[in-house]
Amino acid sequence: MTATKKSAKATNKTKARTKTDPKVEKARELRLVKEAKIQELIGDGAGKRLEASGVLYTDGAFLIVCDNLPSLIRVSSELSPKAPENGVLSRKKSSTKSSTKGKTKGRSAANEGFEDLAHDEMNDRYFTLSEAERVKPKGYRARVQEYDAKLRPVGSAHLDFDLADANKGMEGLEWVERSGTGYLLALCEGNRCEGGKKGRTPGGGRIQVFRHGGKRWINTGTIRLPESLPFEDYSSVSVRDDGQIAVLSQASSALWVGRLSTKKWQVVDEGMVHRLPTDSKGRRLYGNPEGVSWVSSDHVVVVSDRAKKGAGSARYRAKDQSIHLFLIPGNNNH
Repeated sequence: MTATKKSAKATNKTKARTKTDPKVEKARELRLVKEAKIQELIGDGAGKRLEASGVLYTDGAFLIVCDNLPSLIRVSSELSPKAPENGVLSRKKSSTKSSTKGKTKGRSAANEGFEDLAHDEMNDRYFTLSEAERVKPKGYRARVQEYDAKLRPVGSAHLDFDLADANKGMEGLEWVERSGTGYLLALCEGNRCEGGKKGRTPGGGRIQVFRHGGKRWINTGTIRLPESLPFEDYSSVSVRDDGQIAVLSQASSALWVGRLSTKKWQVVDEGMVHRLPTDSKGRRLYGNPEGVSWVSSDHVVVVSDRAKKGAGSARYRAKDQSIHLFLIPGNNNH
């Protein structure tokens, strides 16, 4: 997201963190397995500002996108700084006609960073998500960029879903296969896909479902997350083949784990909320979790954005711009 967007969002998220829902406070904590600063793993190849926003576990490694970088980052699943697979995967701008449309303030979404990424394993295609960009005559839509197996860009298209607020667009992306047809699941950042106060009012988590339709991704359904979910925002989504679904919230510093129907676009249980680890006083340590991906039936990987400036965010800097592997205690949904 742009610097202007991040400034506006920072204000909202600071307000959101002043009060924690009792349901989150009482939730079981995830258990940290290992973590590392991303820069310590890849060196200075991508610079020192790594606003990690999405992560994908694939082929024994983690792919990471940042919302301030046009390149992808790959690190070993061992999180070892000496791993040969660690590095920055630079990519060339797509030359397809569709990628030149929908520029925001003279900049193409293809040249900016990304919010999340997904993988179509059957066809070995990758997708990245740009949160929101202005479209004519008015309003905003998210854009998805597509890549081949070697991460070479092959095109891009808008998600056919109108967004009223540029600062509260699509934050999470996942690929799901149903009866031979592939779908992209796009997670709205705000409740009820809204911005402002409505977007921060829990109980309206939404995931929009899309199938490819030529020059655009056609909206074919909506997944409603449980009304009992206390999250004030949503930052990433990941789905396993067996229907396990994980949704991450930055403002609530928590992860929801539930089950998605394999036949209908709906969740089939209330699921369970897990807090990210806290300190000895019960205070949050992870203030900027942005991306999540399943690693196994009881492990997830999470990446954290850069902490904001100021004393209020000092506690979060030790965990920012990092990648974390967590165990989900007692997760028997497999």
